[in-house]
Amino acid sequence: MEHLLEEHGVKVTPNRLLVAKALSGAGRPLSLMELEALLETIDKSAIFRTLTAFKEAHLVHVLENSGDGVRYELCHSHHEGHDDDLHVHFYCTKCRRTFCLEDTPVPPVKVPDGYEVESMSYLLKGVCPDCSQ
Repeated sequence: MEHLLEEHGVKVTPNRLLVAKALSGAGRPLSLMELEALLETIDKSAIFRTLTAFKEAHLVHVLENSGDGVRYELCHSHHEGHDDDLHVHFYCTKCRRTFCLEDTPVPPVKVPDGYEVESMSYLLKGVCPDCSQ
């Protein structure tokens, strides 16, 4: 995990390692509240500062419309100017969890001249397999 932080130019600290490990171990994007519940030894403001540092270093993807607020997931891209870790996300309207569909790439989108895309997310909403049973 330290190597991933260093690769993105993020100074390794104990709190940053804990947040990165929590995001990595979750297997799905997490909200600030979920991270706070997982990391009882770190206060909310320290978690938020860490997420802000991660965002500035392009170490997290920020899902702003995932159905119930902002969620974060580690970005495993190894390119500074190009994110090769873009994938589709699925928000379950029943259990309110957001899942990574890592094998489903975000389709390319052509924008009109003059527009410059800085980030992209692709969110599907519906019912997950656990809730559909």
